[in-house]
Amino acid sequence: MALSFARPRSGAGDAPMSDMNTTPLIDVMLVLLIMFIITIPIQSHSVGIDLPQAKSDPAMPMPDPVKNRVTIDPAGIIRWNGMPVDRLTLRRYLAQSLALPVEPELQFQPDAAARYVAVDEVLADIRRAGVTKMGFIGNERYRDF
Repeated sequence: MALSFARPRSGAGDAPMSDMNTTPLIDVMLVLLIMFIITIPIQSHSVGIDLPQAKSDPAMPMPDPVKNRVTIDPAGIIRWNGMPVDRLTLRRYLAQSLALPVEPELQFQPDAAARYVAVDEVLADIRRAGVTKMGFIGNERYRDF
């Protein structure tokens, strides 16, 4: 509560102060304002739109249910069973192959002249996909080194 220690005016003497103490009123108003702000529901301005769905690519073949081969040539081109693909398509193929009832074997064959960065990125994609049946093939050529 606020106290007033003002000196009496010259003609007022010991007359009571007629000023209202507004501090408790302001406190209650602030609490009510905060309660109203908290209880106001969040406005969502989303508009529901039915967008057309992308059709599956008919040129995109299904992964082989037994084994699939991923190769990288010296130019850095990634091939899935002999067909050139980009990394996004490779991730899709990996996801499709893992969705099969039995996970097919993935054979990985990078060329000796392929850049390490390209091979590392593809290996990271394979690992992120969760492939558990993977083997490196073609390493027998490097046996004499």
